[in-house]
Amino acid sequence: MKFYENCAIFNYSWEQVAQGFWRRYPNPNSKHVISEDTILREVRSGKLVTKRLLNKTNNIPNWAKRFINTSYVYIVEESIVDAKNKILVTYTRNIGFSKVMSVTEKVIYKQSEENPTKTVATRYAWIDSQVRGFSRAICAFGYERFKKNAHKMVGGFNHVLQNMFPHQHVIPSGHVAVTAAHKLKDAAKNASELAKSKAAPIYASLHPNQS
Repeated sequence: MKFYENCAIFNYSWEQVAQGFWRRYPNPNSKHVISEDTILREVRSGKLVTKRLLNKTNNIPNWAKRFINTSYVYIVEESIVDAKNKILVTYTRNIGFSKVMSVTEKVIYKQSEENPTKTVATRYAWIDSQVRGFSRAICAFGYERFKKNAHKMVGGFNHVLQNMFPHQHVIPSGHVAVTAAHKLKDAAKNASELAKSKAAPIYASLHPNQS
């Protein structure tokens, strides 16, 4: 098994990142994401819990075609939004070809302790394979591909945030306190409306007063 870890800093408040999380697809770095579907969304103990199914595609190297006969794979994404404590945790794992290579990822988005106008995202990933005789090579390949894609994911997310908040890289803390609840609520409302007309639902964070 291979383990990957890195940390990225977004120059946006946690509230902004929480809103942008549901709208990060499509972006120039995510053309491999084919579709998004919400399976579950509910509030548990004041936290918003969501489960989504993503359909993605990736180029398959020639050596891998003996194990995999398609470039499409389904990914389960589970997330927990704790608006009161300003923490967003996501878990993703592939449910197709998991014996060939399984990738489990956990990302924690938290308000920066040093600068509350920024958000720190810590990413962990575990890459494993059960193919006898090839597991070490497959894990090494998976690790390098994930490492490369992780940088692309951060770049794509930043692109979405820049489009959403072109003039709000830094927001005064007092303004955030007043407007955060309204923006998150509006984003949630828009997500529900878009879900009716599109296959890719977009949803924002939980209203802080409900936590």
